[in-house]
Amino acid sequence: MQKTDMKQIVLGCLLLFVNSATSAAEEVVTVAWRIKPPHQYLENGIEKGNLLERAKQVFTLARITTHFVEEPAKRIWNNFGIGTKNYCSFGWYKTPEREHQVQFSGVFHSDPPHTLLVSLAALPQVSSHRTLSSLMADPSLTIGVVDAVSYGAELDSMIKASKNKIERSTTLPMNMARMVAANRASYMLIDREDWEYLKEKEEAIKQSAQLDLSGMPAGLNRYIVCSKDIPAEQMARINAAIQKVNGIKKPAE
Repeated sequence: MQKTDMKQIVLGCLLLFVNSATSAAEEVVTVAWRIKPPHQYLENGIEKGNLLERAKQVFTLARITTHFVEEPAKRIWNNFGIGTKNYCSFGWYKTPEREHQVQFSGVFHSDPPHTLLVSLAALPQVSSHRTLSSLMADPSLTIGVVDAVSYGAELDSMIKASKNKIERSTTLPMNMARMVAANRASYMLIDREDWEYLKEKEEAIKQSAQLDLSGMPAGLNRYIVCSKDIPAEQMARINAAIQKVNGIKKPAE
């Protein structure tokens, strides 16, 4: 065996030892995720979804020992609010309120703009509006809003100022889509990727229509978020892993 080969073996063993020692010294991090197909969901008890798999890759590459758990959005942000330690989640928009509660990673995923899912019964009235601001100024319409989540700062502000009746529910986006299809709300804002998934999977969604109006804000970035006690060194490893998984090369400095 050549000296170079032996050096590489020794170096590899040393790195393995250092990484193992680092992992052993660090606490297990709970990574909570909410059901949101196609990004993350359960199918026959099996965890699936593109962002769920990507998050697992990121934490593995970051050499962080994790325990992934499915929890409702309201509980996740409640846990951040009460200061739960060694706690992360993924797939969230950045808002000023959240920046007080958590640490944000680099960009984990970028969304296309939201679209509208409209009840067939309300479609003639909804489609009579040419802009989103006009639609939200119509007091005879009801917007369905999934509570305890953010649609992004601009849409959150528009919803707050809306003259529509508001049907709020701490439910899953797919359940709100069913409510719209059943005409319990005139329309809802929905992630375009959610819509593409649901229209193929949900028979009930056929009682609704997708519509785009002028004035919809641009799509937003999603992030991994972690409790304030997660060390900066761990966050740096998470960011480096995101870059690798997303295929982003760090620009030359």
